[in-house]
Amino acid sequence: MNLERPVAPDPYDLLPEVPSFDLTSPSFKEGDTMPDKHLGFKDNVSPALEWSGFPEETQGFVVTCFDPDAPTPSGFWHWTVVDLDADVTSLEEDAGKSDLFLPGAAAHIHNDANEAAYYGAAPPEDDHPHRYIFVVHALDVPTLELDPENTTPTTAAFNTVFHTLARAKLTITYQR
Repeated sequence: MNLERPVAPDPYDLLPEVPSFDLTSPSFKEGDTMPDKHLGFKDNVSPALEWSGFPEETQGFVVTCFDPDAPTPSGFWHWTVVDLDADVTSLEEDAGKSDLFLPGAAAHIHNDANEAAYYGAAPPEDDHPHRYIFVVHALDVPTLELDPENTTPTTAAFNTVFHTLARAKLTITYQR
């Protein structure tokens, strides 16, 4: 099958502009290729993430990972964590395994693989490089008041936009 198509824009460039803050990972740096252990068809381990420099008035966080290059009209949501407390400034490696590995009342929204967890990169073979955009959203509310069992990643993203004070991004790539 021919998957030739235009490269999708960075979806965060299409949202209302907000200030940024710092997001890093000991697993990779901006622009790196995703390491094998974070791939969906390998070990499927979520990366460790650390963030700082967010606004003082931050009351909570949402963490996401989105692939805008998936051959769908709507990309592919790999990871959505809601209800992270304002004093949480990192996620340990493999925190995406299940809600049991998340701090406090944080919870996973089912990703596009229909798992309440992280699902690593797994682009189609012979497709162009895919971008995996890890984002931490600093919110003006402590919780989005969503039911994780009955909420899609797109619904969570929609609600997040209306409460985002600032956003930190880290983009890596992978191609098979």
